[in-house]
Order: sequence, then C-alpha cells, then structure tokens
Amino acid sequence: MASEAVIEFTEENFEAEVMQADGPVLVDFWAPWCGPCRAIAPMIEQLASENSDKKVGKLNIDEASTIAQKYGITGIPTLLVFKNGEVEHSFRGGNTTKAALQEALDATA
Repeated sequence: MASEAVIEFTEENFEAEVMQADGPVLVDFWAPWCGPCRAIAPMIEQLASENSDKKVGKLNIDEASTIAQKYGITGIPTLLVFKNGEVEHSFRGGNTTKAALQEALDATA
C-alpha cells in the first residue's frame, strides 16, 4: 500500500501528472505480483515523503499497459525520472539505491 506522499499514476492522470509537470517526476513502474517491486516500495515511500517539492509515484503496469509499452518497460521494477515530459534517468531492476534515485531527482530539478 502506497503512502499518501506516493502518487498513484494511471492512464487517466499520467499526461497531467508526469508529462506536464513543472519539476522532476520519479515513476516506479511496478505490479502487485512483483516481489522486487514490493521490496523497493518502502524506499519509494521514503523518497516521496522526503521530497515534498518533487513528484514521486507508482504506475501499475497491469492497469496502464499502454504507458508501459510506450516506454519499453519489459522488466520491473523500472524507475524513470522525467523532466519536461522526457526521460532523464532510467533505473532498471531492483538493484538501485535510494541515494542514486535521490541524486537523479536532485540533478533533474
């Protein structure tokens, strides 16, 4: 279950919340059945609560498969940092660190 700080991105709100956002947006592409996705969920929640000036959220690939396909998501978890509608940083697999994600958010700000 995502914390209140973590935004639930959907096919309906992705354009407004991610593509048209003013600052950096971290999107965690995940699915409920994905063990590594569940394992990194606390890290995503920490990043969301510690970065109230930036958007941090999750996109369920089962519910938003069109968006997952658009960005070539073939394995999860995949974390993308967007700025001005463009992918600035990409982290694939669950091996990334909170520090690396924070650095990407800060560099993109």
